[in-house]
Amino acid sequence: QVHLVESGGGSVQAGGSLRLSCAVSGDTYSRNCLGWFRQAPGKAREKVASIYDGAHTDYADSVQGRFTISQDNAGNTVYLQMNSLKAQDTAMYYCAAGRSPVRGYCFSPDFGYWGQGTRVTVSS
Repeated sequence: QVHLVESGGGSVQAGGSLRLSCAVSGDTYSRNCLGWFRQAPGKAREKVASIYDGAHTDYADSVQGRFTISQDNAGNTVYLQMNSLKAQDTAMYYCAAGRSPVRGYCFSPDFGYWGQGTRVTVSS
């Protein structure tokens, strides 16, 4: 089992920044992938960013160059630094963990553990 708890959401004006944090605990074998997903009202959940084995990162096209995913050395905390926020970034953000069988990449179905979510609201 893996337990995840997000923090750091809030309200910000367009162009501003927020940093989300996620405390991760539990079985380390089950989590070579850590990631952030988001779901806006009326929309499907989408993968925002992921990090494989603490090194290989991947981003959605919509956030490339604006968001950065990172984790501490122990893999117990994963961060999402969000800069140049836009109104369309408004969503509930979820931290997730899982295990990918493919070296270097995390696919959305690989994520089986989820946090409770933290809300991000960007006003224009």
